[in-house]
Amino acid sequence: MTSNQARGYKATLNNPRVSDEAKQNAKERLDEMDQGPESSVNDPGHEKDEGNVMRGYKATLKNPRVSDEAKKNAEKILKEHDAI
Repeated sequence: MTSNQARGYKATLNNPRVSDEAKQNAKERLDEMDQGPESSVNDPGHEKDEGNVMRGYKATLKNPRVSDEAKKNAEKILKEHDAI
């Protein structure tokens, strides 16, 4: 089962328009894949593309809705990775 499927099941659990039966089914599926409702799909065994991560930090620097603290953190990480 993919992480996209797990996200879908988690969304089902939090959707007030979904029946109790569907929520129970989603919970059972998540339990089968050891992805309980509280677990994160991005677990330590899940690798992220470093290029995408760096692009995300670069986008943070240009986003006017991001706090100065977050921008400073993004800049620090980009410098550590020689990305700026």
